[in-house]
Amino acid sequence: MSGIRAVPDGGDHADRAARARQDQSAQLAALIQRSGRGDERAFAALYDAVVRRLHGLVLRVVRDPAQAEEVTQEAMVEVWRQSARYDPALGSPLSWLMTIAHRRAVDRVRSAEASSRRDTTYHQQNQSIDHDATAEAVAQNLEGHRVRQALASLTDTQRGALELAYFGGYTHTEVANLLDIPLGTAKTRIRDGLIRLRDTLGADHE
Repeated sequence: MSGIRAVPDGGDHADRAARARQDQSAQLAALIQRSGRGDERAFAALYDAVVRRLHGLVLRVVRDPAQAEEVTQEAMVEVWRQSARYDPALGSPLSWLMTIAHRRAVDRVRSAEASSRRDTTYHQQNQSIDHDATAEAVAQNLEGHRVRQALASLTDTQRGALELAYFGGYTHTEVANLLDIPLGTAKTRIRDGLIRLRDTLGADHE
């Protein structure tokens, strides 16, 4: 019988993993709350605990290592400034942190796109005007503006999940892991956000 090995209980492993996530979430929440009271040592500990994960998210969005470093630092500065406003009742601490980092990353991408459009416009204005191309560009800009307005109508939780899935390119499972929420919750937020986007954009055409 000595050659028989005990088979680990899958349920026990899952329970331990769940408890570990809960413990980590509680620790992060405590560090954020202490940071909100001006505790610099708590913020340093929070920084060490999450900066690599936030950087990974930012890098996937901006796709440029140098810019990702900058955006990650900007996000951590915002975390320090906003930490007093963190409310555990509105979501997990990791979800709150990832949302801040993702918004910063998306803002950087939009800023780069706007700069690129300005350069393109300058070159177009100094060349002969192609009316068909100009009309197409205007239509695309208007459509992008409508989509951004529609996104602004979503709840923070819906918008965060939707942006990760469709702007960040993450799978539903990855969104759930990044936001530290169950997979079913992530799917629900994405689905509800899409429904609301469709309704908002559809209403604009009426």
